[in-house]
Amino acid sequence: MSRRRPGTWPDSLVRWYRRNRRDLPWRRETTPYRVWISEIMLQQTQVATVVPYFERFVARFPDARSLAAADVADVLKAWEGLGYYSRARNLHRAAHVVARDCGGELPCSVEQLAGLPGFGPYTTAAVASIAFGLPFPVVDGNVLRVFSRFWAIAGDVRSTRIRECIRTRLADAIASQRSPSDFNQALMELGARVCRPRDPDCGGCPLAQECEALQRGLTRDLPERQQRRRIPHLRVAVGVVWNNGRFLIARRGLDQMLGGLWEFPGGKRERGETLAETAVREVREEVGLDVRVVRRVCTVRHGYSHFTVTLTVFECELRCDPAQLRCTRPTAWITLAETDRYAFPGVNRKIFAVLRRC
Repeated sequence: MSRRRPGTWPDSLVRWYRRNRRDLPWRRETTPYRVWISEIMLQQTQVATVVPYFERFVARFPDARSLAAADVADVLKAWEGLGYYSRARNLHRAAHVVARDCGGELPCSVEQLAGLPGFGPYTTAAVASIAFGLPFPVVDGNVLRVFSRFWAIAGDVRSTRIRECIRTRLADAIASQRSPSDFNQALMELGARVCRPRDPDCGGCPLAQECEALQRGLTRDLPERQQRRRIPHLRVAVGVVWNNGRFLIARRGLDQMLGGLWEFPGGKRERGETLAETAVREVREEVGLDVRVVRRVCTVRHGYSHFTVTLTVFECELRCDPAQLRCTRPTAWITLAETDRYAFPGVNRKIFAVLRRC
């Protein structure tokens, strides 16, 4: 793949962006903190979903100091439903570093930004360019798609070789721009609104005249689609253990997937078990309580990034003194009316809706 000078396309792209950019809350007041929060929220999440979360989050935690001072449970509650909860935990960890070591303000050097929790190459480049005007190109899935088409690059865009090729070419282009912020936001805007995965709007693209895939009739063939790997499916059972009108929940460890969120005790079915037996065993192993299943409440399916689950919920009653509760994680006995005080995985909200109808 030969190197080329940027030509005229960067200027065309930025002019298009300035005429067509969306009115988004993080663009109205471009402080480093607001840029940071928006970029973390926008990872793997649609803009329309992010907007209300962003507005609530910055109203609750308007700066790094207030975010650092908050309990992680409150941060997770504000994040509830947005998914990929490690993002929220890393935000909280990074806010502590910023409040403690940087006077409450995000550092403006790439090296310092890259050292903060949750700051990978993409986030570092995005915050450095949008918040501080530094000439570092952003390269995410949307940008890789746009430029695999623009430069007609064959092969797996997820490979290090192709990612670095595109990053290097974009570094040449951004170096010629007076506003690295507008350049990078234009890249992301183009990928989101015009150079879409399956229905690209080539007629509305400011780069159409220089797009090699368009000229060669390859727009729908690029980027090359890799065969999707089959993801595992798990069958899980949980117990809603009641005691005097309250049911038991436990908080996941911060180092676990969905860390810091609350859940019913339960887990994966083992070979030879019925799902009801799984619920009884998991309750005993996780919290030390002997229970029996009263009835099945519901079964729900839910998808995560790397696996899917079928989760069956059983109502359980105690067969022992609740004082026998033993768990290495925080636990609580709560009513359905109190669930809004705790942060739960999204699938639990479906379960609560069923429990309220029972």
